[in-house]
Amino acid sequence: MAKQIGRPLFAAITAILLLAGRAFAGDGLDSGDTAWMIVATAMVMLMTPAGLALFYGGMSRSKNLLNTFAMTFVAYCLGAVVWVMWGYTLAFGPDVAGVVGSFKYLFLSGIGPGDVSDTIPTLTFVMFQMTFAGITVAIVLGSAVDRMKFSSWVVFTVLWLTLVYSPMCHWVWGGGWIEEMGALDFAGGNVVHINAGVAGLVLALVLGKRTGYGEEAMIPSSVTLTALGAAMLWFGWFGFNAGSQLAADGIAASAFMVTNTSAAVGGLSWMFAEWLIDRRPTLLGLASGVVAGLVGITPAAGFVELPGALVIGLVAGVLGYVGVAKLKHRLGYDDSLDAFGVHGICGIWGALATGLFASPAITEGAVGLFYGNPLQVWIQFLSIVGTIVFVVIATLLVIGITSLLTGGLRVDPDTEIRGLDSAVHGERAFELGS
Repeated sequence: MAKQIGRPLFAAITAILLLAGRAFAGDGLDSGDTAWMIVATAMVMLMTPAGLALFYGGMSRSKNLLNTFAMTFVAYCLGAVVWVMWGYTLAFGPDVAGVVGSFKYLFLSGIGPGDVSDTIPTLTFVMFQMTFAGITVAIVLGSAVDRMKFSSWVVFTVLWLTLVYSPMCHWVWGGGWIEEMGALDFAGGNVVHINAGVAGLVLALVLGKRTGYGEEAMIPSSVTLTALGAAMLWFGWFGFNAGSQLAADGIAASAFMVTNTSAAVGGLSWMFAEWLIDRRPTLLGLASGVVAGLVGITPAAGFVELPGALVIGLVAGVLGYVGVAKLKHRLGYDDSLDAFGVHGICGIWGALATGLFASPAITEGAVGLFYGNPLQVWIQFLSIVGTIVFVVIATLLVIGITSLLTGGLRVDPDTEIRGLDSAVHGERAFELGS
């Protein structure tokens, strides 16, 4: 009799405890997905103040190396603060006319440890998206190093994240008009790379060319640092792309694989293009090609199979080389570290290629031209045009406000010639003497 009563009672108590545990954990929370997303967020965070700082710092001139690091660092710091105060709600708050999010989550109001988005804590999602905001504005920096005032960069960063990045993020991922149109952007073709690349080009054109540009050699301070930075970016990009699935599943694994493949092919295609045309394969070209391949695959990572990744990486490497080594010099603009040449051009290619190669075998409902849906290419094209038009206009507005608030964007000629490390920061990147 005791056993007959005890077994059902034990089973009932166990069931109650399990249900209570699930309730306390949060409805739908998955510990595996959560653990993966915390790791992915940390990986993406490493991309900005470490990977991108090294990548850009090594390409800048030695007298501006420390300044490039400082501007990258401060961009991430400002991004982290702006995002949790008002950036997140503008991007992911309840939709307002398809343009921007409402102020519902201002200062993350109403979001606590128990809130869940899909299968992960909402706070984890907030942090993951914050790392995207930080690296996007830092990418813009690549077009402005060697000649932009540090104070102007601080003001520009805050305004650009508020008026350009957050609305753009809402358009594509927060329920805005580009998402509603059906455009595919898995991890940031429009939101990150086209956005940052075009903004960088606008900023470079307004700033004007560096003193001596086209007349004197502007030698990178350390190609070794740049290559190390590219390797760190490559590592962090796995969190960037595979993490954008927001779950530890097969699509994340596929995104991981195609990201690595496209990066490798991009590095090789840039290297061989350079080898064929300029008669020498450079480490700088190889490292830049890896980044070009990573940029190209970003919008497509969760939608394409291996053949698509191979083509995307191959074309991205060649386009990156042409944009950096040929187009920039032919048109005569001074994009210091090629933010537009790599991120803008390869981001546009990646967004279009997503419309070509998106496969329903990877993600149901994502169907590109080669799988029977030519309309997807047109949708991708419209999203690109809309992004470019908005970014040009909004970035010009941000530049105008920044210039008024800081008395102009550009350092004085003496500071530029002397170098921003010593003139602005009173420090040097390397102390080689005694």
